[in-house]
Amino acid sequence: MGDGVRHVYIVGCKGIPARYGGFETFVEKLTENRASDGIRYHVACAVDEMPEEPEYEHNGAHCFCVEWRPIGAARAVAYDLDALGWAIRHAERNGVERPVFYVLACRIGPFVGRFARRIRKMGGALLVNPDGHEWMRAKWSAPVRRYWKVSEAGMVKHADLLVCDSRTIERYIREEYARFSPETTYIAYGADTAPSRLSDDDPAFAGWLERNGLEPGGYYLAVGRFVPENNYETMIREFMASGTRRPFALVTGVDEGFLDELEKRTGFRGDPRIRFVGTVYDQELLKKVREGAFAYLHGHEVGGTNPSLLEALASTRLSLLLDVGFNREVAEDAALYWTKEEGDLARLIRSAESLSLLKTRQFDEDSTDRVHGLFSWSQIVARYESLLTALHASKHS
Repeated sequence: MGDGVRHVYIVGCKGIPARYGGFETFVEKLTENRASDGIRYHVACAVDEMPEEPEYEHNGAHCFCVEWRPIGAARAVAYDLDALGWAIRHAERNGVERPVFYVLACRIGPFVGRFARRIRKMGGALLVNPDGHEWMRAKWSAPVRRYWKVSEAGMVKHADLLVCDSRTIERYIREEYARFSPETTYIAYGADTAPSRLSDDDPAFAGWLERNGLEPGGYYLAVGRFVPENNYETMIREFMASGTRRPFALVTGVDEGFLDELEKRTGFRGDPRIRFVGTVYDQELLKKVREGAFAYLHGHEVGGTNPSLLEALASTRLSLLLDVGFNREVAEDAALYWTKEEGDLARLIRSAESLSLLKTRQFDEDSTDRVHGLFSWSQIVARYESLLTALHASKHS
């Protein structure tokens, strides 16, 4: 296929149109905002059962369906292997010149060597996005964590280029795997910088506020998965100790059994300010919920450029962030920072309550300007297109 077009096969997201967060939104935006006619995207899309039409077009991208294998926890690994195999065969059958295979996350490191050899043979290149520190996530058992670490090493070893969405992750890759002399580059995750289309008195927003007993500009907010590395339990404890009269709205999905366990550890049910308000799937409403918050609390400490942090910086007046490298590099001086030391976040909340209106507005403007200036999807896509257009064949050739 000597058509002068750079063919880019994307493996590792669940597919487009995006119905999830993270990598799915990234691929949606990458294809939706494509400006170059010299790039053709091919995107693996997971399905439970193969449809009658297993290939289709979306955002000008060629989408190909790959079945989830019903094999439990290993199915994400099997899906990536199947998708990468399909992509390589497609490129081989069609005589694609200098194809690029972009694998999102490090799930298939122990097996990727044989794929890398086939990619090199056709003059292609293997790109990898290492994502965050999957091996650090508390949800995994010790053997699974060991697998993720070994897998990460394999992906780094065989990649021609690692595209890191965080400079902290990029430094980690270069230092931890110096023995492989990895080639890396930094391209951040993007954010939707447009304000919500909903007005202040829109029924959807007004109804959400009423159902949860909240007032515009009068609540603290957190959005994300309730997992240990996001430090929600610490945030709840510290919030309860802060003395603020404002409520804390947690947009997350949890079941009653989980809440019962949390109650045993924190006694949060005795504090009417703690409000578990469920999930918000309507993206325009979620934007408005962020815009309506007094402040955003962010405790994520594993991962790269976090999408929910970018969106909060773009739309919420004030952000109170856990002081780790990932968060510092994104927000810099446009946010306030706390540690997990007992009493630190409670003190910061009290300080936030005493900020002048002028100072709060300054944080709001600085954070919004920072996201618009560095993390808009148009800029992120332009950087990817520049990289993909200029990319040479495998460094291992």
